[in-house]
Amino acid sequence: MNDRGVNQNSSSSQRMISIDFFRRLTMFLLIGESTRLYSYLLKIDTGLTQFIGTQLSHHQWHGLYFWDLIQPFFMFIVGVSIPLAVTNRLKKGDSKKSINIHAYKRAFLLLILGWAIYCIGPGKIVFRLQDVLAQLSVAYLAAFLIRDKSFKFQIITTLVILLVMDLAYRFFPVEGFNHPWVAYENLGAWANNKIEGVEKASVWASINAFSTTSHTIWGVLCGKLLMSERSATKKIKLLIIAGIAALIAGYSLDLLNITPIIKKIATSSFVFATASR
Repeated sequence: MNDRGVNQNSSSSQRMISIDFFRRLTMFLLIGESTRLYSYLLKIDTGLTQFIGTQLSHHQWHGLYFWDLIQPFFMFIVGVSIPLAVTNRLKKGDSKKSINIHAYKRAFLLLILGWAIYCIGPGKIVFRLQDVLAQLSVAYLAAFLIRDKSFKFQIITTLVILLVMDLAYRFFPVEGFNHPWVAYENLGAWANNKIEGVEKASVWASINAFSTTSHTIWGVLCGKLLMSERSATKKIKLLIIAGIAALIAGYSLDLLNITPIIKKIATSSFVFATASR
């Protein structure tokens, strides 16, 4: 692709290839986890395998490993695909109403599948929503509904979501759950307990779905940028600038002890830091 751009068909093809590559790479990495390949690396007593095995596992709490980026990758790439998919369906003659219905059905199906996964192990109905599919149902639908809004509107929406969640964790008034950055003693843990009807549920917060919606909305903006008539050079510059800005924001919040990077409750610093990838 040169600086003057290419014709629409060629451009769309290249973009779809890049999206498919990113998506398939993410799925390939997830296959490795499902086979428990990465856990075996930690059993091999060499510096290299220990390092790789550690990076291919989730951080226990405050911090960030490579594997903590996988869900943000997935949430982001779904957002990138939204404007491309909608445009293609409109070109094929689908009505906006049918596209909306399709999106509602997809969000509902993601929610059901994400919830049902947790029922397999115990062999009974349990109400858990920490799975990426359940959380993606919220993020996908929110990003879809505002996909045609202005860049400013979408950015402000994501920043407001992150601010509201950050403040909610800080000022949640329930005794025993008013320690925002302590495992099992925060708003996310309280919400889990209420949803699941137990006294101590998972350390992974179901309400992460709201914070990580920002990843999917930012993906939509990226997809619209890729579809624009800007030159390839301009697109790359904008993406690099946005990535650096998000990286600085995320790690500044963490290093200045304002909001720590914690994936399991999807803090604002975590969302910013992982969005830069």
